[in-house]
Amino acid sequence: MRRRTKIAAASAVTALLIITGAAGAAMASGGGAPHPQREAAALTGTAKLYRSAGDDITFTFDAHLAEKNTMDPRKATGTFEFSHYLHGRGAWAKAKVDCLVTGGQVAVVSGVITASDLPGAKGKRVGVTVHDLGHHDRLGYSWAGVGSPTDTKDLPPCVSSAPFEKVKQGTGDFRVVPWRPKL
Repeated sequence: MRRRTKIAAASAVTALLIITGAAGAAMASGGGAPHPQREAAALTGTAKLYRSAGDDITFTFDAHLAEKNTMDPRKATGTFEFSHYLHGRGAWAKAKVDCLVTGGQVAVVSGVITASDLPGAKGKRVGVTVHDLGHHDRLGYSWAGVGSPTDTKDLPPCVSSAPFEKVKQGTGDFRVVPWRPKL
């Protein structure tokens, strides 16, 4: 009888530890707190573009539109960065998001460049389009037709080109949260 009591006590302690651990994990992951507000739209992730000449081109996004701002994509927040180097020459830029519109797996984000080593880029608005296709993402950018972000004059918010560039295989992890405005 004494052995059964020890086994029952040990089982009860183990069950208590499992329950306590699960509760602690839930609290740590936010399970015990109110859930954060759902986003109305988002674009996140990083990828390198494919170029046969070997260019090193990288885009990174962290753009979000809060649900409370669903009807105003110009209240999007976040940043995006891009860089383009070939044979050790090139430039990088970081932009503060000022608009985000998504539809299905396509996102258009724009922002004003806040930091860059490209002369004349700071203060210019640029736009980027991403098509989230899993392992075959595509990307386009507002300066596609003019050659440089510095040559973009008076670009309106949320304007870009079609996603004509291919993402380098194995590098794309873009994630688009579709926008669903109340129309």
